[in-house]
Amino acid sequence: MTFFVDAWDPAYGASFEASPGGPATPSSAQVEAEHELPAVDWRAIAPRPGVQAPGVVLLVDGVRRIDASVWTAEEDGGSFPGLAASYAAGVVHCDLERGAAQLAGATVERGLFTASPSATDVVAGNIRYPVRRVSGSGELAKLPAAVQGPLTALEVAVSAAARTDGDLLVVDGPLRNRRQLPRTLGYVKTQHSQYLDARLTTVVTGLAPGHRSPVFRLGTAWGGWSWYLRLPVAPGAPWAGIVRLECSADLEIAEAVRLADLSLVTLPRFASTPYKDPRAPQNLVPIAGLERLLRSRLGDARLLHRALAAAARAGR
Repeated sequence: MTFFVDAWDPAYGASFEASPGGPATPSSAQVEAEHELPAVDWRAIAPRPGVQAPGVVLLVDGVRRIDASVWTAEEDGGSFPGLAASYAAGVVHCDLERGAAQLAGATVERGLFTASPSATDVVAGNIRYPVRRVSGSGELAKLPAAVQGPLTALEVAVSAAARTDGDLLVVDGPLRNRRQLPRTLGYVKTQHSQYLDARLTTVVTGLAPGHRSPVFRLGTAWGGWSWYLRLPVAPGAPWAGIVRLECSADLEIAEAVRLADLSLVTLPRFASTPYKDPRAPQNLVPIAGLERLLRSRLGDARLLHRALAAAARAGR
């Protein structure tokens, strides 16, 4: 038997999460693979001569946490579920010319997510959870996804305040509705789906560290230009150290290729190492530090849960 051990700590899942059918199971997304290179000529692409990393790279991330599940009591005897959630977004300003990184902004917000028509803001001690009413029937299982919209808006706001001319903005996760931001990349470190056919996937899994795949186009609802890149990593499983990058579908192919080349000379320098990070090398060093800082700013989860329970008792 030949097998590999994923470098990631199992508590974080796996760096490549294939569907039950296995890694060869194709995604339903339409893929156009022949924009940068014809499919028959697909090969690993090394850093091109003369391409230099930008002077400033901004790395953006957000975190969220469910502080408590709640239920409302309506006048008609019915009830709606709700989530009291805290979320935060921040941006790290990396000056590559000086070799320095610093926090350029971080904001914490909270909310009570529910479909209840009677819900009002909840005050728990000195913390307020404004009502963020969701549409539809508001099933409990769907409420965690409702937090993503405000969190994304917060990430856009904090990154916009930190931008400078000529910088490169790297968003942790898919771009989704941030495709309008200039010089912006979506950084996907966990590969849930396999978009390419078997032959093109062989090019991806055969990438050497510091090389990328050709740029291809995804025809999904949030589709755009995309490519794979292998970060510095010890030899191991076929998908070890591989991340997927995205940029806006509104760009011309030449601009998408330019961003792909920039990513190749920029992102590997931020790769983490296994003895420092359980999700190495994909969890970039500035992002890991930003996550820790943002989670600390959310406050103590046990104290907030206790304050919410006390507020509920006082209300009754």
